[in-house]
Formats: sequence, C-alpha cells, structure tokens
Amino acid sequence: MPQRPTSPAQVPELVPIFPLSGALLLPYSHRPLNIFEPRYIEMVDFALSTDRLIGLIQPEDASEESPVGQVPLHKVGCLGRMTHFEESGDGRYFVILEGVTRFRIREELDRGTAYRQAKISVEGFEADFIRNDGEAVVDRVRFVKMMRDYAEFASIDLNWEEIERTGTADLVNFCAMVSPYGPAEKQVLLEAQTLNDRAETLIAMTEYEMAGGGKGAVPLN
Repeated sequence: MPQRPTSPAQVPELVPIFPLSGALLLPYSHRPLNIFEPRYIEMVDFALSTDRLIGLIQPEDASEESPVGQVPLHKVGCLGRMTHFEESGDGRYFVILEGVTRFRIREELDRGTAYRQAKISVEGFEADFIRNDGEAVVDRVRFVKMMRDYAEFASIDLNWEEIERTGTADLVNFCAMVSPYGPAEKQVLLEAQTLNDRAETLIAMTEYEMAGGGKGAVPLN
C-alpha cells in the first residue's frame, strides 16, 4: 500500500483535484466524503490504483457545492490521502481523507479524464509535514476558553476529557474544520500561515458571532 508522504519531495507533481465548496481539510485531520458522481468515482478509482492522493480545493464561486466544468478554483487547497474506503452495492464510495499538506495550483492540465487534474506546489507549506509544528506559540488556555464559551452559547455538549488529551495542533485544526462558518471563512482558515494564525482567526470569528455579529465570521475586508 502506498505510504503517506512525509516530506515535500514525496508529493507527486500532478494530482487529481476535487472541487468542493465549504469542505475544509487540514494536515493530519480527517474528512469523510460520500462519492457518488461518476466523475469522482473515476477519480477515486484512479487514486486507489496509484498513491491514494486527492487534492481537495474550493471553487471561487460558492453557489454550487461541486460545480461542473472548468470553473475557477481557489489557488490553495489541501492534499488528502485516502485512509479508508467502502464501496456500496451501486458503485458509490464512502472515503475518509487524511490531510497531508496544503498546496498551490501551478497549472491545470487536460488529461482527458472526467475529473480535473493539476500540477501543484507545496513550497511554503513544509511545516505541514510536522504534526505539532507551532503548538508552543498557541495560547491553548485562551483557545479552550473560547471552546467552552461557544459550547455554552450554542448549547453543544463536548467531551472535555477527550479535549484535554488532544494535542493543540489537532485541536485547533479539528475546530477549524467543524466550525459552522461559510466557504469564504473556511478558505481564510485554510490559508492561515501558521497554527497560531489559524487559532487566533478562529477565536476572532467565534467572538464576533457570540457578540451578535451573526452566523459567520469577522468581516473579511
């Protein structure tokens, strides 16, 4: 079985691309996906036969979840590796992607496939290969307080014992992925340069919502 890339040198230059609005994936985090469109079934079949890698990226226009055609994409996405898959009787897939590293699209190529493919670069995202990179800078106490405040605000039950056992990087990234914010905010969280930037951005979004700014996040401009 192909192994998870552990360095930029192990990331292939060309990967299949899965445009999906509002779907955030971050390094070492996990995202379940139900695959039922023929173009993406073909994509999964290809990934399973090669290195199990798929680039998850958001379209610029968030009005459709998974638009058809060569619609413009954001420049930054996250490469995921399939760590689990199930095939249903009608040929559909349920897969789990584990985030490997963020990437930038360098060039999209037409290889005659129903799904899209692009040359990517992971330059500038080398730290994504280090699971706990940046943890020491994050104010974990403040971040967990935000979680407690939001859990009370939104009437959410959380497993605090499990949270205490979770590393700071995994905790920040998990909260970013399950946060209730829209595609634009999810893209901001994805592109946050450091783990601390992502934590502080998520705190700001949450505080803004709880202060009555409405569901969503701090103004992006």
